[in-house]
Amino acid sequence: MIAELLSSALGLALYLNTLGADFCYDDSRAIKTNQDLLPETPWIHIFYNDFWGTLLTHSGSHKSYRPLCTLSFRINHAVGGMDPWGYHLVNVLLHAAVTGLFTNFSRILFGDGYWTLIAGLLFASHPIHTEAVAGIVGRADIGACLFFLLSLMCYVKHCSTRGSSPSTWGWILGAGLCAGCSMLWKEQGVTVLAISAVYDVFVFHRLKMHQIISALCKRKNLTLFFSIGLLTSWGTALLGVRLYWMGNKPPSFSNSDNPAADSDSFLTRTLTFFYLPTKNLWLLLCPDTLSFDWSMDAVPLLKAVSDWRNLHTAAFYAGLLLLAYFSLKGSSNERECNGRTVMNGKQNANGHSCHSEMEYKTLEVKSSFASKEENGIKKHEIKKLQLPSTENIVVLSLSLLIVPFVPATNLFFYVGFVIAERVLYVPSMGFCLLVTVGVRALYVKAQKRFLKNLVFCSTAALIIFYGLKTVVRNGDWQNEEMLYRSGIKVNPAKAWGNLGNVLKSQSKISEAESAYRNALYYRSNMADMLYNLGLLLQENSRFSEALHYYKLAIGSRPTLASAYLNTGIILMNQGKTEEARRTFVKCSEIPDENLKDPHAHKSSVTSCLYNLGKLFHEQGHYEDALMVYKEAVQKMPRQFAPQSLYNMMGEAYMRMSRLPEAEHWYVESLRSKSDHIPAHLTYGKLLALTGRKSEAEKYFMKAIQLDPTKGNCYMHYGQFLLEESRLIEAAEMAKKAAELDNMEFDVVFNAAHMLRQASLNEEAEKYYEMAARLRPNFQIRRRRSHLRSITW
Repeated sequence: MIAELLSSALGLALYLNTLGADFCYDDSRAIKTNQDLLPETPWIHIFYNDFWGTLLTHSGSHKSYRPLCTLSFRINHAVGGMDPWGYHLVNVLLHAAVTGLFTNFSRILFGDGYWTLIAGLLFASHPIHTEAVAGIVGRADIGACLFFLLSLMCYVKHCSTRGSSPSTWGWILGAGLCAGCSMLWKEQGVTVLAISAVYDVFVFHRLKMHQIISALCKRKNLTLFFSIGLLTSWGTALLGVRLYWMGNKPPSFSNSDNPAADSDSFLTRTLTFFYLPTKNLWLLLCPDTLSFDWSMDAVPLLKAVSDWRNLHTAAFYAGLLLLAYFSLKGSSNERECNGRTVMNGKQNANGHSCHSEMEYKTLEVKSSFASKEENGIKKHEIKKLQLPSTENIVVLSLSLLIVPFVPATNLFFYVGFVIAERVLYVPSMGFCLLVTVGVRALYVKAQKRFLKNLVFCSTAALIIFYGLKTVVRNGDWQNEEMLYRSGIKVNPAKAWGNLGNVLKSQSKISEAESAYRNALYYRSNMADMLYNLGLLLQENSRFSEALHYYKLAIGSRPTLASAYLNTGIILMNQGKTEEARRTFVKCSEIPDENLKDPHAHKSSVTSCLYNLGKLFHEQGHYEDALMVYKEAVQKMPRQFAPQSLYNMMGEAYMRMSRLPEAEHWYVESLRSKSDHIPAHLTYGKLLALTGRKSEAEKYFMKAIQLDPTKGNCYMHYGQFLLEESRLIEAAEMAKKAAELDNMEFDVVFNAAHMLRQASLNEEAEKYYEMAARLRPNFQIRRRRSHLRSITW
């Protein structure tokens, strides 16, 4: 157990500095805006929605069905809310547990010596795990790997007890259940069933390729093939249910997510897809350049056979096939066992005997249980399993490296990424086993002590360098700004764009604008970046420039509802009401099919309808406004905050003198958000109009209490007091309102009028002069005092 403890401790120690990290990158959508994490959302929704909170059968769903991971996020949210510390802690602890389990599995292959420890330390320190552990959404890969190993360990127990103990069926049941759980953490978890079959055939039974066909004819191998049949049936059932549950349709992705999949050229798709596994293997071998995102042009497409990267592809597959061929053929007579050279099976190490190839060919597959008789009673006693040969371990390692990676190869369906480092979390187990068995083979072949020490020291240095790279990379994941800056050299368009969002949130406006423009320099048709730049310009009152970029965003992605929304708002504020109306109407007609985030789209459509209703309201078309508001209520998603919409519906009914309906919607507005100030004021006006003066006054005073800095609250309360002939109190409220909002013409002018009503003519004159300075061309004598509709 020392090797397991040391490996787990290293895995824990290397990631302790991530506990203070913030939410980064995909964490926002999977955690911050995911409605499935909220206590008011029924927990059963987790099993019907994808990883991002979208209904799994929706055409725009990512089809990432990971309910157990989402459930763990919900538990995190229930315990610690949105504090990222708790989320990171769970990730680090899960990684430590996976490292310990992997080291324990390595013991089955390498025995009790230091090779087991080396395999565990390699896995604990590998930098490719950083995204999975430091990025909270990577928990899906860690959780899948945890149950992957549990399933594999259960199947190992099943193999060792098969034919000798009834508990063997309990172990295979456990293997199946853990495989199902692994798939519910992440899709690739189901591949453990294939790995289990490889272990049974090539490691436990030590069969070679040419022996498999002859083994079919032997009755003693019926239990083997029965177990393989169970694995196959269960895997088929899991995949069938998974496909049915997601609506029998594959996901659809944008061309920027996976450019090769969108290419019209068969040659380009083929060459690129064959090259990508080579690039992934290089990241495992030399994880020097890592990035939070490898989409877009991070890996340029291979468009011709003459591309020099095809040499890498050819070398990769040639090496892979040769390694697999010699491992499956197993022709060497010289064996090594746990670091000791053996010939013809004479050497024994750590209680495990090793056999030559000729002995493997003639070796009968024996039960790992022996029977002995004590006092006339037969008992079963476990014999120590023989350690597998180097060839056996290589076959299993290659399977662990390749099979879990197959779903990411675009072989069966297109995936929504080019390279994703966290996808390599499970395959990295096979890589670590391959490195360990390779180092062991070199150590055995080395004849001189100096060479043996050199091999051993080189391996130790590799682990140290991996560990140092992991610590450095963890620093990039401390916050989003550092993460995005680190990715500029790999994916400049995506990195600069995301960096712009971060800088904008820090109020570094000029730097944010530069970042957005840098992103567009590398990829000019990014609708999100065009929209974000337009939003930045709009918030800084550069409306004509903002309109330009919104129109470019719409041209790049005609379904971008938020761009229509902000375009309409600018046009409405510029007095171009007809153009604004057409923009809002067009936005409201955009369907949410095949959209990556249908919830955000529905929110934008609802806001468009809300603003269209306001436009009709301001034009005095209250019936039209109500029709639009009702459509907005029908279309609004769960996460939309409806208080302003309900309040405006109340205002429309109020203008139509339909007071009961108005009161209903004012109450609904306050029910949805009890501190919504506009609803307090409008409801107070209605109560005053219907003679409920004392209740009305309470709502006006409550509005002031909620935000004492808003002059409008004092103004409405002052108007109420004026109508009640409480002139001195009304004048005090008017002065307070004018002091707080002394740059608002309506507030200052109405304050002057109320002071004049209270016969405070000198003070009234003062505020009339202030109003005149605010709007010099306004004819004050023609102005009638009124309060505008409250539409905050």
